[in-house]
Amino acid sequence: MRNLEFKQQMHEYSLWRTHLIQAIEMYLQWRSRYGMNDTHSTNTILNILQGLKADRITLAFVAEFSRGKTELINALFFAETGLRLLPSSPGRTTMSPTELYYDEAGGSYIRLLNIESRLEDISLTELKQHPNRWTQIELDCTSPTQMQEAFKELIATKQVDREVAIKLGLWNEREAAEQGIINPAKVEIPCWRHALISFPHPLLKEGLAILDTPGLNALGTEPELTLSMLPSAQAIVFVLAADTGVTKSDLEMWRNHVSSARGGNKQGLAVVMNKIDAMWDDLAGENGYEAAILSQIKTSAATLKIDESAIFPVSAKQALLAKVKSDAPLLEKSRLAGLEDYLANDILKQRREILMSTIVRDLGFLINESSNLTTTALANAHNQLEEFKKIDFQNQDMTGKLLAETRDRQGVYMANIENFQASRRVFTVQAKMLVDSFGKEKIDTVIKNSKHEMEKSLTTYGMKQAIRKLFDELRDLLQDSVDITNETRRLVKAIHKKFKDEYGFKEIEPQLFSIKQYQFELEQIFEEGEAFRTSSRTTLTEQSIVINKLYSTLIAKARNVLRQAHADATTWSNSVLTPLMHQLKDHKRQIEGRLQLLRKINESKGSVAENIATLEADIGPLKRQREELLIMIKDMQLESYADQHSE
Repeated sequence: MRNLEFKQQMHEYSLWRTHLIQAIEMYLQWRSRYGMNDTHSTNTILNILQGLKADRITLAFVAEFSRGKTELINALFFAETGLRLLPSSPGRTTMSPTELYYDEAGGSYIRLLNIESRLEDISLTELKQHPNRWTQIELDCTSPTQMQEAFKELIATKQVDREVAIKLGLWNEREAAEQGIINPAKVEIPCWRHALISFPHPLLKEGLAILDTPGLNALGTEPELTLSMLPSAQAIVFVLAADTGVTKSDLEMWRNHVSSARGGNKQGLAVVMNKIDAMWDDLAGENGYEAAILSQIKTSAATLKIDESAIFPVSAKQALLAKVKSDAPLLEKSRLAGLEDYLANDILKQRREILMSTIVRDLGFLINESSNLTTTALANAHNQLEEFKKIDFQNQDMTGKLLAETRDRQGVYMANIENFQASRRVFTVQAKMLVDSFGKEKIDTVIKNSKHEMEKSLTTYGMKQAIRKLFDELRDLLQDSVDITNETRRLVKAIHKKFKDEYGFKEIEPQLFSIKQYQFELEQIFEEGEAFRTSSRTTLTEQSIVINKLYSTLIAKARNVLRQAHADATTWSNSVLTPLMHQLKDHKRQIEGRLQLLRKINESKGSVAENIATLEADIGPLKRQREELLIMIKDMQLESYADQHSE
């Protein structure tokens, strides 16, 4: 069956990632073995390893109610249970956003977050760090029936007073009036705000994670979904119904939540036109059926402004049935294979490329440094050997002259050390300014003052102006950091150039701190904030709820970006001069080794042949060190990067 292809690709991706982790772990041990490790480079490598080990391929499924989204998830991933594992019966649909993954430490469970937690000024991200805040149901993975029964809790609802529903953002009088419901005393709402599900399904164990989001109302009232979870997913699968096409609420969801989550970029965005089996009884026959599907695809593509090739016509219901019954013709008729191919070949490939670019960015500099140091050490050893082979060591004057020259080199080295320490002191002052520009105290003061202004504002207009002022002040803070970053970059370049020009250091292009990524992320947040600030939903929502939403989503997100910038600036400032320090240490080793050998020869300890044999023997470990590095570079698939930087 074609689903094996996605499973096989996922398995291969998992093996590739495991192999990459092992190669990076070997590189970390290599640095330690040859005395090249330091606290900051070790932390950098450990952070890369932690990120790789925690890596997940997240597929987000988004749709209005009754589009067959949960049935599609069942058909794609859980058909082998022989059951409709996630609840997807007609009229009974997932009520709370649900994340499925495998938590090796936590085991198999469903964790459910109380809907009333919406009233608290705590983000979902923070709440996930506190399992005691969630209602937990244990899952018996040997019993699909028990799991199916437990999953029914995802569709649980309860009756509450209308005022409570309004406070929770789950009742809109205008929308209810359009449906003929006027001021009911009680309102049906979901029991749960969010669900986390962990169990050891093979795909989940290999790093697949699934985000199942309910309809437009849930997306509108849980900004973290659209502002954080959807943008961070590797793919968003948007599900339409073939029999209805793009409805008004579908289009609103697409424009406001799905398309915007990709920042206008259509990569990693697929549209599934589900329920094509509704057209199977068409009296027009097979040709008419094909024409009807193509027509619906054409119309939907034009409405959503995407390529027709990004729309996959599918019958999830028939695909699930076909897989359970091992009915190959029915599976082919369901057309699920096209979507599976897209997920297997496009999304996994994209994720692999993204991970590799991250490895090159974060690890490439260290690999470059290691490659340069080993190449230089080996070349120097060869040069010294050739030089010593040509020298007449019976000539005491010549030996004395070589000793004097080497001692002079030692004197230059000591001057280099003093200059390095002086340069480092100047840099430390500048770097502190950079790190402090992202300081928590500065940011917290701006955020706290703005929140106070919002809370005391008597009008919606006043509150919206306070929101705008907050974003402007955060933007000004970042601009200060931009100016300091530019000055710091100039200083680092000047220090490296000085040591290259004046002291003959091998040129290593310094790794410069870049603020562009944080600027880009913050500008995206500011754009989202402007849309939030000016939306009609914000105008109609109670002020305290608006402020809580703003602070638990957008402001929390902005704070995280600035916190990351602070951490990255600290790490960078602690490590950017390390390559120079390593070159100094290597230079010191060479001088001391040369002095020791010359003294031995000068004091007639051992024959010249013996000393030359010692030099030849020293080359062996250096060759082995270099060869080990090249093997690890190959295992990390960074050969082209190392070649490009070691010439």
